[in-house]
Amino acid sequence: MDRFFEKIIKPILIKYEASHIVEIGVFLAGRTTIKLLEFCKMMNSKLTVIDPAPGFNTYAYEAVFSDELVLHKKHSLEVLSEIQAADVVLIDGDHNWYTVYHELLAIEQIAAKSGKFPIVILHDTEWPYGRRDSYYFPENIPTQYRKSHAQKGMKAGSNELVETGGINETQYNAMHEYGEENGVLTAIEDFLKVTTFSLSFYRVYTNNGLGILAPRENRAETVMQYIMDTSGL
Repeated sequence: MDRFFEKIIKPILIKYEASHIVEIGVFLAGRTTIKLLEFCKMMNSKLTVIDPAPGFNTYAYEAVFSDELVLHKKHSLEVLSEIQAADVVLIDGDHNWYTVYHELLAIEQIAAKSGKFPIVILHDTEWPYGRRDSYYFPENIPTQYRKSHAQKGMKAGSNELVETGGINETQYNAMHEYGEENGVLTAIEDFLKVTTFSLSFYRVYTNNGLGILAPRENRAETVMQYIMDTSGL
């Protein structure tokens, strides 16, 4: 998410005057988190962070941003039902179909309570995880949704995992790319087929991909198209 912050995420936060932001998954020792918190301090907004093992000094963050930060050291699907409303949700957690699909269903329930579907920004919508599951905690995924997987790396153009090398070789990656209920982008597409909200989906193809779900209404459509056209990504 950090690579997209200045050109896409921050303009969205400003244009939508986000008063409550939810970040699922902390990336690169909280580099995006600190930028979100600085925005919240400036705009008198709140940030809810959800991550079972955030890779930064949480005590320091909570001390400096005591008015802005609410931290949940839990898995996203344990927490989202407790949230009453959100303006923007950033998803960069467990990159697999089951988790992302059910996170989106939970966000839909938040929208049903508040009457407003938030802007949802999802990382890794292109290769390697757009069409391939990855599991930080395989045991948390129900058996029927958990693909055969291994701690092996991936190579562009190869449907199967490679025996040596490749990217993210220490993560639990699905043995095969593509197929039903496999990957972040597939989860988004499947959610769009069932949601009761009218949503537009925008894609950025660089830096492993970024997907943005926004309410299909005049202001949202105009704002999102402007941001996408001027981002240069």
